[in-house]
Amino acid sequence: MDDNHPTAPKKAFVKSYGCQMNVYDATRMEELLAAEGYVTSETAEDADLVIFNTCHIREKAAEKIYSELGKLRVLKTEKQMRGGEMKIAVAGCVAQAEGAQILKREKIVDLVFGPQTYHRLPDMLKENRRTGRPVIETEFPAEDKFDALIAKAPRKSTQVAAFLTIQEGCDKFCSFCVVPYTRGAEFSRIPRQIIDEAQKLADQGVVELTLLGQNVNAYRGDNSSLAALVAELSKIESIKRLRYTTSHPRDMSDDLIEAHATNGKLMPYLHLPVQSGSDAILKAMNRGHDAEHYLRLIERVRATRPDMAISGDFIVGFPGETEADFDATLAIVREVGYASAYSFKYSERPGTPAAERDDQVPEEVKSERLYRLQALLNQQLQNFNAACVDQTLPVLIEKQGRNAGQMIGRSPYLQSVHADLPETSLGKIVLLKITKTMTNSLTGEYPGDSA
Repeated sequence: MDDNHPTAPKKAFVKSYGCQMNVYDATRMEELLAAEGYVTSETAEDADLVIFNTCHIREKAAEKIYSELGKLRVLKTEKQMRGGEMKIAVAGCVAQAEGAQILKREKIVDLVFGPQTYHRLPDMLKENRRTGRPVIETEFPAEDKFDALIAKAPRKSTQVAAFLTIQEGCDKFCSFCVVPYTRGAEFSRIPRQIIDEAQKLADQGVVELTLLGQNVNAYRGDNSSLAALVAELSKIESIKRLRYTTSHPRDMSDDLIEAHATNGKLMPYLHLPVQSGSDAILKAMNRGHDAEHYLRLIERVRATRPDMAISGDFIVGFPGETEADFDATLAIVREVGYASAYSFKYSERPGTPAAERDDQVPEEVKSERLYRLQALLNQQLQNFNAACVDQTLPVLIEKQGRNAGQMIGRSPYLQSVHADLPETSLGKIVLLKITKTMTNSLTGEYPGDSA
């Protein structure tokens, strides 16, 4: 279809980096653009609008955006020479932290906006076209972003599992983290707004909801709690499964732990980052808890729900980390036994206290420690998966597989499960006997009726 065709719909390509909240934000951007007549493009080459929804947690993630922008420079020029248009936007946390620098470094960028202002995307596009100048929106507005999104772009989903942001921002100020500076202070949506959005998703066939927040268990909408919100969401009959991420050990309340025993829709999977097993490093990170506190939390959770799968986050090579500190991390990993985990080398983020320290760990030491940690975590993952063999698990079937007759779903423990099933199983929870494990997934067989 020619760029100048008068009836050609505008196409938007949105690429998201980083956390699940960015995935949610990207989906909401697509819904905003759909209300403006845009259709989704599968590639940047075919798009009239390209949005990079960025993550600023690690240095390489930020630099990758500039590499991507460099590639787009040629595409944009070629499209303009053909009389077409390609607007380029940088959104998310890199935009929030480096807005003016992005515009100075990459002249091809038309829009720069942070995670709290993307609801103004249609207005920003109009302003850019009217003035011909780049638009930057990186303030934290007083207006409620979610109220604006509800008015402009109702939720839409063609999937059986969906993300739903209920809390944003962080007040913890870990010394390595930029989130408080890019996402702002902790903010909780009101329960009624969340329940309405969940009901709309359920009406469109969503069976599983994952509740999102930077510190999701710090949720306090209308002085409620995450446990109370989960109880209300559980009343939506067609929502069969509920999850939440990411949690902070300081906000793991008694009623939330108890909910895992009493609420059958709450999945037995808990992502609870600890970052380090060393009390000295945890104190330097300003985590607000020690290793013993974390271990006792895990103990209480497992006493409530013995089959609970635990996931975690780890940073190796934090400034000042000694070999003894790293050994303490390995020790806590061995004691907990993780079903899955995310581990990274410490990355200096400008403006954070840890970046100013003069006892940075050499890169080669960080790499060697990460290798040892990941070897241990990978072994635990394989052990957890192997323990599922011969078990019969309820699996939510989410999509078709690559092979004919193959479907893919998720176990209660968030494992990917492949099985030969009819397409009519899509969206259903099917009891599958696990027959073998692969590198990152399980294989199941259909022994009986759906659950």
